Amino acid sequence: MSAVDELIRARELLAAHPVVDGHNDLPWALRQQVRYDLDQRDIATDQSAAGLHTDLPRMRAGGVGAQFWSVYVRTDMAGDEAVSATLEQIDVVRQLVDRYPGELRLALTADDMEAARAEGRIASLMGAEGGHSINCSLATLRALHRLGVRYMTLTHNDNIPWADSATDEPAAGGLTRFGEEVVREMNRLGMLVDLSHVSAGTMRDALRVSEAPVIFSHSSARAVCDHPRNIPDDVLGALAANGGVAMATFVPKFVLPEAVAWTRAADENMRAHGLHHLDTTAEGMAVHHAFEAEHPRPVATAATVADHLDHMREVAGVDHIGIGGDFDGTAFTPADLADVSGYPNLIAELLRRGWSEADLAKLTWQNATRVLRDAEAVAREVSAKRGPSIATIDQLDG
Repeated sequence: MSAVDELIRARELLAAHPVVDGHNDLPWALRQQVRYDLDQRDIATDQSAAGLHTDLPRMRAGGVGAQFWSVYVRTDMAGDEAVSATLEQIDVVRQLVDRYPGELRLALTADDMEAARAEGRIASLMGAEGGHSINCSLATLRALHRLGVRYMTLTHNDNIPWADSATDEPAAGGLTRFGEEVVREMNRLGMLVDLSHVSAGTMRDALRVSEAPVIFSHSSARAVCDHPRNIPDDVLGALAANGGVAMATFVPKFVLPEAVAWTRAADENMRAHGLHHLDTTAEGMAVHHAFEAEHPRPVATAATVADHLDHMREVAGVDHIGIGGDFDGTAFTPADLADVSGYPNLIAELLRRGWSEADLAKLTWQNATRVLRDAEAVAREVSAKRGPSIATIDQLDG
């Protein structure tokens, strides 16, 4: 089969089994670029000239059927400031859904995801990225769930008082007692426990405590690229018993070993210019591109990501893998996965490697939909046995 035929077949498969992408940072990009002025960033039209990876025409071209929009806030926001910023992020997702009703549908359940697909709309879900968003308050966690948040990544790049991050020095040794209570309350609510960004100890503790399937919304395989943001094989192997799903990310510094050291140097260069290393504004990208001109960047491809998916399928099983690109949350993307229109290139690469259409349907749509449905079933069972937790971090971790 020719490359053209493989790409045609990939698009046909995505028309029947569209991508559920686990993580997209468009809301934060809209905050950074235009402070949520959606008139300035009309995603009904191509926004590549604005430096965005995401807009509705490219989502359609990429075969996206459901998107978990990240309602991320940076970890230098703390306390009530982090909570308020998270609310603003939720608000802009809801504004997008209201603004483009023919294209987007708010999805709170797996049934909503299926209904959106049947209507030809893109199911829009939300995930909070980092437990700092709840300011150590289980009542705030419940409020985020009522507003539509359907997963929470337990940490971002820094530790929080009740959980260790993958990219910080260990402090809690995983989850504290309060951290375990957060997981249990998420199970009761039906909010997916997201283990991207957390330390291996936090991953293992969460798997031990969680009564529901967990997810990794945007993480790849540590055995293929030895970066702490990726998933160790013992954790991948535990997903089958848990029922969870690991969604491979496209971020070059997490998937391409040669990119790890380059990115470390590029991040230091950003800090030397007085910028946050995750800054993807026009100013930040100008600094990045100047650095890249002097220090050529190792470039990942769809084949790089496919290497991770091959390994993840082997270790976790085909029922426990998915896709979480992290578009608009990374300065650089793989050459042929440059934006949300690129998913057919990944599917074509997997077809070349002999993946069956049945396995690809699980990867793109079925596994992610199933894991949310399973979490909902656990929540019905657990909430019949116990009410909302009123525990505090002082009581449990004192």
